[in-house]
Amino acid sequence: MIKIEVSLENVIDKIKEFYKEKEWHFLTLNGVSLEDNKVEIQWIFSKYEAMDEVVTFYAKINYDEIVPSIVDIIPSAIISQREIVDMFGVQVEGSSKGLYLDEDSLQTPLACKS
Repeated sequence: MIKIEVSLENVIDKIKEFYKEKEWHFLTLNGVSLEDNKVEIQWIFSKYEAMDEVVTFYAKINYDEIVPSIVDIIPSAIISQREIVDMFGVQVEGSSKGLYLDEDSLQTPLACKS
């Protein structure tokens, strides 16, 4: 697996430069809670017709930062974006909460905010 660190300011440009629809499959947008009220946001891709070739773009952010949407590049990313909003409580441009969690559910269950 290859991990490429990006900033929220350049992630769209980096993914546009990298992503070729017939070569790479967008797997998911993932989050990992970190110490110090931070979360690592990961955009994960696998290569078609290649065993175990995975590229992950990642950014370490504060919970109050706004994650840019990649839906203009990969429309199916909307589901993963909304999941991140529900599970971690981060804001993703154009992605509302309420896809996975009911109002009476534990909110942002994967966030480790102190």
